[in-house]
Amino acid sequence: MSTANKVLDLRSALELLKTIPGQYIETDVEADPRAEISGIYRYVGARGTCMRPSPLGPAMVFNNVKGHPGARVAIGVLSDRARVAALLGAPPEKLGFLLKDSVSKVIAPVTVDSKSAPCHEVVHLAADEGFDIRKLIPAPTNTEEDAGPYITMGMCYGTDPETGDSDITIHRLCLQSKDEISMYFVPGRHLDAIRQKYEAAGKAMPISISIGVDPAIEIAACFEPPTTPLGFNELGIAGGIRGVGVELTDCLTVKEKCIARAEYVVEGELLANVRIKEDINTGSGKAMPEFPGYTGAMKPALPVIKVKAVTHRKNPIMQSCIGPSEEHVNMAGIPTEASVLAMCEKALPGNVKNVYACTPGGGKYMAVIQFSKTKPVDEGRQRQAALLAFSAFSELKHIILVDDDVDIFDMNDVVWALNTRYQGDVDTIFIPGVRCHPLDPSQDPASSYSIRDHGISCKTIFDCTVPFAVKSDFQRSKFKEVDPAKWAPQLFQK
Repeated sequence: MSTANKVLDLRSALELLKTIPGQYIETDVEADPRAEISGIYRYVGARGTCMRPSPLGPAMVFNNVKGHPGARVAIGVLSDRARVAALLGAPPEKLGFLLKDSVSKVIAPVTVDSKSAPCHEVVHLAADEGFDIRKLIPAPTNTEEDAGPYITMGMCYGTDPETGDSDITIHRLCLQSKDEISMYFVPGRHLDAIRQKYEAAGKAMPISISIGVDPAIEIAACFEPPTTPLGFNELGIAGGIRGVGVELTDCLTVKEKCIARAEYVVEGELLANVRIKEDINTGSGKAMPEFPGYTGAMKPALPVIKVKAVTHRKNPIMQSCIGPSEEHVNMAGIPTEASVLAMCEKALPGNVKNVYACTPGGGKYMAVIQFSKTKPVDEGRQRQAALLAFSAFSELKHIILVDDDVDIFDMNDVVWALNTRYQGDVDTIFIPGVRCHPLDPSQDPASSYSIRDHGISCKTIFDCTVPFAVKSDFQRSKFKEVDPAKWAPQLFQK
């Protein structure tokens, strides 16, 4: 068993990171969860689409959280692709392939006794005097403009009342009062389809929110259709990654399950036909920083979770994520890569060598596809691969096609291909009027006369591949092959 396969929860993940130089730091200096923790980590290791300066740095744990004695906050656990690779047990450039294979070899979750579940070591019931989720959960407020403290890494779990199929997804969750949380659904999410069934029947929907879990669960939860259609429980993908089923346990106050080894679990009900203004406590007009790099506007009417209980482990670790950070790139992007690879391997076997859902697109808006042309009939198939990618992941906006001599994980190399192998008038393919993702502020009628509704975009393909007929004219300079360790052993340790 690889070291990565010994990771079962957040704690074992952090213990693994402690053994890898440069991948983990912690601090005992008091930090305020209101804007300060995220403000600190922006300078430590967030990167992604955050305003610069923002380097790519280690995961960080805050051991002294203001107002929350005994609790800790972990941030940036998945911000570095190399760190994700160590936690999942695959080379960084092969993570998309690992996820693709795990989709086809799912292992279903298993249920364990709630009495022995670590997430139930400490129990707080809403019926208790003094119960207040804002005091129990050290959820950070990412900026001073935010609508409130947000759970950004909550694994939301619900079950279809008609089919019995369960779904897990990550959603924007704002702590609004002592026992209420607002929940934002991007249109099309499966958990929202389940919620609508309950609401149509006038019934509250049982839901659990598990925070601080095995990173394999967090990555798996970010898959979207068509790779994981309605009724597909993404926890099976996490099981496929680890080779063992994810442990679930029964909630204590609602008829639903939660992740047994989670640091925190929120149990509650999504109320039928009840809505709340997202910034009701601040009036800021803002929600929180989102992956495109902008602070999202507040939503005027969001569904409400009525919290019934909060349970947690002893000395719990709250896990958080800065929306525009590299952490979102990896969580959303690696499943995107897996979905595109799976689609292209079926239709164009052997041509697509790799896919990278790169940082500038936040893991959702842009993908770089490495395409190999080995014979004349391969010409034109690279553009078919781009069309397949749009089908595999509907929220993609831009696709850059490059040859197999380009390092797709080095955006400087990708831009080199753009500058030396691309002509805008013949190598740009526009597909206007396609539904994309509502958090891109440019996808709005105010930006273009061609856009009829917010969330519609012009998808674009940039074909930076060399035409097969002239490949010999585009050979990169060939340097002598040597072993550099002879001259610089300190840089090339075997």
